[in-house]
Amino acid sequence: MAQADADEAAVATSESEEMYLITIAMAMEEGQEPPIPVPQLADSLEVSRVSANEMIKKLEARGLIEYVPYKGAVLQPAGELIARRILRRRRLWSVFLAEQLGLTPQTADAVACEFEHVTPADVAQRLAEFLGDPKVGPQGKPIPLAVDEPGARAESRPLTELGVGAVGEVVRLDADSTVQGYLGDHGLIPGVEVTLLATSDTGGVLVNTRVGRLNLSKSIADLVGVVAVR
Repeated sequence: MAQADADEAAVATSESEEMYLITIAMAMEEGQEPPIPVPQLADSLEVSRVSANEMIKKLEARGLIEYVPYKGAVLQPAGELIARRILRRRRLWSVFLAEQLGLTPQTADAVACEFEHVTPADVAQRLAEFLGDPKVGPQGKPIPLAVDEPGARAESRPLTELGVGAVGEVVRLDADSTVQGYLGDHGLIPGVEVTLLATSDTGGVLVNTRVGRLNLSKSIADLVGVVAVR
């Protein structure tokens, strides 16, 4: 079994669970700050609020989200990775259906939603290569670079190697769960953009995240893999 497929098997999720995760991710993509309210998720997924609350509890128990009482759900790093992987596959299929079959962007996205949950990692990689590794879907939404897609790690570099003033997308965290939790609390999770503001004589960095500025030692910053975006 390929490593990406093995990783997925270790965190197997149902289609319903994945829909909650990508709905949270898409709300954030639209600029909404988490936590994402549970009633909003229920409305988006056309389910009852009771069902939504039950699923949120289940996802929190699995470590995929954090529920903030009276406020809503926040993706945890593991949930973020799953959401990115599913959205990547959905948008790759959308590009294929729009470019190769001539479907409208809206129809392509609706059909791709049926494929996103059943596409293996190696098939997604072949699809990306066939399409020329597109970066944006037919509806103008970015196609995430999933951490667990084959080759994704090779394209990233440590945060310490990002130039001062450059912006990078976080694509991997090689830290243990405690450090990942600390980084997540400060806005450093896969899928977000960070700006490197300054470096120190000891190799530490000062970065700007969506929740503010953060100083990191070189040993911690080296665990954050990024892809330069500008």
